[in-house]
Amino acid sequence: MTERTAHVNWTGSLLEGRGTIDRVGSGAFGPLDVTWASRAEEPEGLTSPEELIAAAHASCFSMALSSGLAKAGTPAERLETTATVTFVPGTGITKIALGVRGEVPELDEAAFREYAEAAKAGCPVSKALAGVPEITLDAALA
Repeated sequence: MTERTAHVNWTGSLLEGRGTIDRVGSGAFGPLDVTWASRAEEPEGLTSPEELIAAAHASCFSMALSSGLAKAGTPAERLETTATVTFVPGTGITKIALGVRGEVPELDEAAFREYAEAAKAGCPVSKALAGVPEITLDAALA
């Protein structure tokens, strides 16, 4: 079992305030500034919860796909994954679009898509985001 921690400070109201993701338990990043405007309008060099969710989903999906391919005896040479999270103010996260291009010797396109679909369904972040109305996947061999 592992637990991960993030420390955030917020000052002011939602619309005029600002926050800082001061640090994460691993020390891998921080501080990162965040505002409502960076979340709902233009990022202007600041991050958002949705951007962090996109990073988490892309990395988790990549790990799950890599694991599935290796267990099948067809390890990937390379996986390039993107995740785009759509946030609608007043509604929330409405869509996540995953895209992956893989270099997997001796694997055909259909099999790659099957492994990618299994990774999408099985990665822990996908499971945590199960309430998102739409999660799409575009998977192809490079």
